[in-house]
Amino acid sequence: MRWILFSLCVLTACGENTNTRKHRFLLKGNVALEDQNGDLAIRYFEEALKIDSCFAEAHNNLGTALFRQKLYKEALVSYHHAINCQPNFSDAYFNQSSTLYELNQTTEALADVEKILSIQPDTIPALFLRGLIFTKRREFRKAEDSFSKVLLKDSLNTEVYVNLGTLSFYQKKYSDARNYLDKAIAISPSEVNAYNALALVETAADNLELAMNHIDKALSLKPGDAFFRNNRGYIYLLENELTQALEDINYSISADPYNGWAYRNKGIYYLKTGDNDSAIRMLVQAIELEPDVENGNLLLIEAYLKAGEIEKACDLWRESIKKDEVRETPAMNPCK
Repeated sequence: MRWILFSLCVLTACGENTNTRKHRFLLKGNVALEDQNGDLAIRYFEEALKIDSCFAEAHNNLGTALFRQKLYKEALVSYHHAINCQPNFSDAYFNQSSTLYELNQTTEALADVEKILSIQPDTIPALFLRGLIFTKRREFRKAEDSFSKVLLKDSLNTEVYVNLGTLSFYQKKYSDARNYLDKAIAISPSEVNAYNALALVETAADNLELAMNHIDKALSLKPGDAFFRNNRGYIYLLENELTQALEDINYSISADPYNGWAYRNKGIYYLKTGDNDSAIRMLVQAIELEPDVENGNLLLIEAYLKAGEIEKACDLWRESIKKDEVRETPAMNPCK
């Protein structure tokens, strides 16, 4: 579950006369947001801000409309304005933290969410977000602690079980991952993200038939999901079903052109088909979008070697060793 909070206001409670018009635009914008009409919502919030340039609720909700369109840098500006206008605006701090998380600015994101928790220690959305931030920082023990605190308040929260399962998957604790994800499904048989995560677990465990069953279940519950299609494409790659793999991966990139994992998978496709130049292009883009994409640097080193670009392969190898992104194995060293 991901929360982005927007402010609600009953017109009669917000004052009259000069305040009425700006709150009317705020309410209209809120309705447009709820109706998934982001462009209209943005126009209404901007009209409210023309009346009052320091209307914190309008800045916050404008940020939410921009966030939903994945315009994260623009959303960040709006949340910053909201906080400047109302320094104790906890919703804006939360939203700013969520946006910083999306921009991979985890130190700043953590600072914002800790401000909220210092005042309201048991706030479930903030605890959940802190768990996501620690996960992205690969501070898995701290992430588990945050998610576990959510379970103390909400023991049937399937999203937490999915994230705990994902943490176990990252640590290659596949049995623990299955247990968490099975709990999520037991609570909610339609918990689509649990099936997707189980597919990742079984793929890593080389149980490709079972992985395919899980990802097909996820897609039956949420047809056309870009991430699920990409994950199915990866399974097809491992099965050397390259035509089906390319169809899923291309669909995923078209639906979400900012998913680094999809470009990584297309890079693998090109490696398998011998188009090394295209593999390099895809893998570079994957790493730019998602610096921690799994095996991204190793795959790019392989592509450089196959393309005869030994110097680039060696430079990337040395850089990756320094950053502890790959483990030094003499047999794999392209610099020898």
